[in-house]
Amino acid sequence: MQEDFHYYATYCAAYLAGHTHAESLTIAYSAQFVDCCSRSLLDGVKGPDAAATTQAQGELANARTDLLGLQDITRIWASYHFLPAKLTEKYPKFRFKKWLRKYRLICDTNSELLCDTVILAKGASLQARGLAMHVLADTWAHRYFAGTPSFVINNATDFFEICTENGVPVEKTITFNHNPINADDLDEHRYTRSIYVSGENSIMNLGHGRAGHLPDYSFARYKFMPAWGEYNYIYKDNPSDYYHAFCQMVYAMKYLRGVYVNFRTDFYDWDALAVYKDKIMGILEKRQLSASADWKAFGEKLSGQEIEDFNVSKYETEYLEADKEHKDDTFLGKFFLAALAQKSLVTNKIFKSGNRLAGYSVDFEKHGFRGIADFRRLARAKRKEIEQTSSIDLDSIYSLADEKEQELEKHAAKNIDAVNDFINSVKEQEDES
Repeated sequence: MQEDFHYYATYCAAYLAGHTHAESLTIAYSAQFVDCCSRSLLDGVKGPDAAATTQAQGELANARTDLLGLQDITRIWASYHFLPAKLTEKYPKFRFKKWLRKYRLICDTNSELLCDTVILAKGASLQARGLAMHVLADTWAHRYFAGTPSFVINNATDFFEICTENGVPVEKTITFNHNPINADDLDEHRYTRSIYVSGENSIMNLGHGRAGHLPDYSFARYKFMPAWGEYNYIYKDNPSDYYHAFCQMVYAMKYLRGVYVNFRTDFYDWDALAVYKDKIMGILEKRQLSASADWKAFGEKLSGQEIEDFNVSKYETEYLEADKEHKDDTFLGKFFLAALAQKSLVTNKIFKSGNRLAGYSVDFEKHGFRGIADFRRLARAKRKEIEQTSSIDLDSIYSLADEKEQELEKHAAKNIDAVNDFINSVKEQEDES
């Protein structure tokens, strides 16, 4: 997905879920920022390296594809863009474990990990909600691809776009070029994708690179042959998938607001959005490289407020000028904590499934700190949260204790006075004797 959906459509979903205009902007900004928070950006603001939620083109071009390099790539792309849906699934074709492990990282909708992702954002910051909405939306756009470099999983061939002419579906052959400078030509059905490299771990075989931006266009209906499916055709209906994503985001954010007690996968807020369906589908099915203007107009009509354009550097100064103790309280600081929490969740789930493609992982809260240094920031934040919660209880306990102590002192004083009176009376009797 692109900025049109991650920013503007997410704003609309947040507002329809009951968030205020300001809250919706924060959620939308955070959702889009997932596609911007690379290590290059983090270096510029002196942020935690492990909070990277994407890799810039230059970073990918220079990325290592040895074991450690592949694990680093997988941690980023599987955690935020290609949420694994088949971690325990068996598939007969991949008899060798290394292929099976990669197959299990294929992204799809309504997985157990999606449920974990949404629940993780419950009670967390608005930045965490936005990040979770990005992950949720991408499960619809990026389904059938894996967030790890793999030729036997992610290679894809024989693309045909399904268009409608005079009310009749027509298949149009899709052609590709490999120059990222060239814009996609929608009229000629000519798109850009990564070059063909048969090397299993080539960065060209990461995610949906071999499908170009087709998964990111809401209007696209097409079929193709994925390598993991033994090159049998799969049909992809983006307008339907994107509408599912939108309705699921509204439902998920209502859950996060407390409207629903539990979050369920494969559940959508159809009824609440029925009145807007024609408008939304009209935006989704319109053939255009970017639907930002249409989503923005829709959002501004909903809220009656102006939606400012996305500015990637908007919160950098606040973070840079904050002292070390308060960086986590800034906008970017909260986003970084949410990113670390999500990466920790997904990496740990992959590791516990017996899969090492995302590296080694432990529950740091249960076993003490081990692993990536930047996750100490997350551990500190959790301890701080616990301490703040505990301090409220401790204050009330201390106050009650003070009252009891004063009460006991009063009783003790009365008792001492009684004892002294008794002793004095005894002494008086002795004197009289």
